[in-house]
Amino acid sequence: MIRQMDQPQDPATHSPAHRQRWPTVREARISLALLLAINLFNYVDRYVLAAVVPRIRQTFFPDTGPSELGLTGTLATAFIVSYMLTAPIFGWLADRMSRWVLAGCSVIVWSLLTGGSGLAGTFSILLLTRLMVGIGEAGYGPAAPTIISDLFPIQRRGQVLAWFYMAIPVGSALGYAIGGLVGSWLGWRAAFYVVTPPGLLLGLLCFLRKDPPRGASDQSQGRQKRAGLADYLVLLRTPSYVLDTAGMAAMTFAVGGIAFWMPTYFHEFRRAGTLAHVNLVFGATTVVAGIAATWLGGITGDKLRGRFPGSYFLVSAMGILACCPLIVLMMYVPFPWAWGACFAAEFCLFFNTGPSNTILANVTHPSVRATAFAMNIFLIHALGDAPSPPILGKIAERLGWNAAFGLVTLVTAVGGLLWLAGSKFLAADTAAAPNRIAPGPAA
Repeated sequence: MIRQMDQPQDPATHSPAHRQRWPTVREARISLALLLAINLFNYVDRYVLAAVVPRIRQTFFPDTGPSELGLTGTLATAFIVSYMLTAPIFGWLADRMSRWVLAGCSVIVWSLLTGGSGLAGTFSILLLTRLMVGIGEAGYGPAAPTIISDLFPIQRRGQVLAWFYMAIPVGSALGYAIGGLVGSWLGWRAAFYVVTPPGLLLGLLCFLRKDPPRGASDQSQGRQKRAGLADYLVLLRTPSYVLDTAGMAAMTFAVGGIAFWMPTYFHEFRRAGTLAHVNLVFGATTVVAGIAATWLGGITGDKLRGRFPGSYFLVSAMGILACCPLIVLMMYVPFPWAWGACFAAEFCLFFNTGPSNTILANVTHPSVRATAFAMNIFLIHALGDAPSPPILGKIAERLGWNAAFGLVTLVTAVGGLLWLAGSKFLAADTAAAPNRIAPGPAA
């Protein structure tokens, strides 16, 4: 999976001190495997909830109260809001302390609170635990990709980050499967209990890992200083970072709306089958498309980097622009052919996952990289999957589902154009990133 890491060619890097600090291939592989496993359970924990919402509703609202969709929306919004609001705080911390310690504490906290969701005696307590799970996961989100960026050279970050983000579709599917099976056998509370011990174990393993030096795989010169406010404002003056974040927000708007409403749309409006059948097929489609596209997108971005300086932007743009006609096709072709259009659209949406996150890593200085990822998390959720479900629901209610998914098509097209615009800045921003912060006191 991971080849021998490329070594710097500067003779100065062959000193004994450098050899001691440079992460070994074995250390990099073990760290990547642990981070991938944690990210997998990150999404298992998130989607166990979605699988057991009908049983939660029967417990807390047996006669009246919110619908299943309303209940799902309320709990999902609580998680997203706490996650995106606290991510910048943890990003700032990750730039100043051991990222493995921060990740370990975060994983243990969210795992305990996931188990606590099963103990909730009232819906208010359940809602509070989901808020706290979001805070726990916010501590891990900015730290993990920056550790990977320091372990693997810039020439191979796209495919390595693609392996990391491949956990998203796999973990989501496992969450649905575990929640559905355990919930039907032992009740919805047990579904939260069974995913808690693996998370605790993975969190403890984080404390056995050693932080790689910040900038170990970059061309940064000298020691890394502790960033100040002026250094963070550099992010706003980095065109690649701004345009990439804007494009990712558009993509997240589309993904959030599709993930939330597509089963309902296929079941109620397109009459594609029972809700259980639609959920099963849509879930399987998402998993296969997500795994294949995330992996291939990361490899493609790295392979084209030598020929096209803006390859990561170009790969992301081509994928999301190809998605636009496929969404329209999905709305009008009959079933079962519509499932093929759905698969192709999701494939194109996921194709940018590795390249778009690689851009964030490559154009930011190691001293501010965790905060850069954290601010990206805040912005793409605040502008993306937090508002998209209610906005699309309102449009569908007043103008119909075709108008709602027409908006999704328009937003994805805007995202593609933003990524195309970013391609001309990527080479210069990547070259400038190691020296964007002036030398100062070591962190």
